[in-house]
Amino acid sequence: MGEIEEKKALIVLGCPEVPVQNSLAVFTAYQLRKNGYSCLIAGNPAVMKLLMTSDPEKHYISAMTTLEKAVEDITDKGEKYDLCLAFAHSDAGISYAATMRYLLPEARFITIVFGRSAEEIAKLVEYEGETIVEVAVHNPMPLKKKMSEVLGWAVSKN
Repeated sequence: MGEIEEKKALIVLGCPEVPVQNSLAVFTAYQLRKNGYSCLIAGNPAVMKLLMTSDPEKHYISAMTTLEKAVEDITDKGEKYDLCLAFAHSDAGISYAATMRYLLPEARFITIVFGRSAEEIAKLVEYEGETIVEVAVHNPMPLKKKMSEVLGWAVSKN
C-alpha cells in the first residue's frame, strides 16, 4: 500500500508590529498540525525571533524560513503547498500575499487582514482567494473565531 502524502501549509507573516499576529500564528500552526498538515512559517527575522521565543521547544512551530527563501524554494525548487495563509496588516503585507498567490496558483489561499486599518487594507486585495478581515490589534479572539469558521476548526468560547 502506498503512503498517504502529508498536506503542506505555508503561513506567511508580515512585520510583527501588530500584537495579534504572533499568537494567531502559533494558534494556526497548532491547528494545522492537528489537522494533518506539515507547516512552514515564512517571515522576516524579527517575527521569527518572536516566534522562537514564544515556542522555544517547537511544540507548535516546527519549521521557519525567511520570506525570500520561501519564494526561492517555490520558484527554483518547485516547492508546492496545499494551503497558504498570508497575514497582512499593511500594503507591504498585501504585496507579499499577492506574490505568494501568484507563485502558488493551485493552493487554497487565505489572506488574513488585521490591524487598525484592516478594512482599508483589505481593499488592496486584488487577487483570487478567500479573505478574512478583522480590526484586531491586541485581542485575537474575534479574528481567531473568523479563522476557525473559514478553516472548519471547532470554534471554542475561550
